[in-house]
Amino acid sequence: MSITVFLADDHTIVRDGLRYLLEAHDNIKVIGEASNGRDAVKKIKNLQPNVAIMDIVMADLNGIEATEQICRECPATKVVMLSMQSSSESILRSLKAGASGYLLKESAGRELITAIHAVHAGQRYLSQKVSDRMVGAYLEQTKGIQDPVSVLSQREREVLQLVVEGRTSAEIAEKLFLSVKTIETYRSRLMQKLGIKDIPSLIKFAIQHGLTSLE
Repeated sequence: MSITVFLADDHTIVRDGLRYLLEAHDNIKVIGEASNGRDAVKKIKNLQPNVAIMDIVMADLNGIEATEQICRECPATKVVMLSMQSSSESILRSLKAGASGYLLKESAGRELITAIHAVHAGQRYLSQKVSDRMVGAYLEQTKGIQDPVSVLSQREREVLQLVVEGRTSAEIAEKLFLSVKTIETYRSRLMQKLGIKDIPSLIKFAIQHGLTSLE
């Protein structure tokens, strides 16, 4: 029986390349794809793939937030993060969100195939490019890595990403099915929690912590 795989990446050329790579193997079948995290969550809930390959930096809902929702609502789907992000913070947050694997995009190839088989078998898989010291810090949490994003609730993190992407309160309210007043309250609260007083500083914070890109 084939391992069913879902691809989530904001670049079409990356998704096409991954599909070509994966479907060259008889026991792997790509059954869907999405260009942003919110669509990925919706489609994965419907398709229920065995494995989801997830980028981190995507519009609308980033891959880490999407992974948290997928792991909560579709526990049978194992998530492998495939990202350019190599910071300890990004890796730690991905694992805390429920990801079963983490690879750098430069590792895409045979190692990705290995990772898919590993997580499908119930194992954890981390890229060989991730140092043993870093892995120990992630799994044992002995270093007490500080994650300023952790002070925010899930909804506040969603609002944060949409704000720094330039969405208005009205647009965010419509997308999240909330009132404009509620969105403005979330925005004010998250900025207060982060100690940030203006939108440019909020954008800088989001870029530094892998919540959005410069694109």
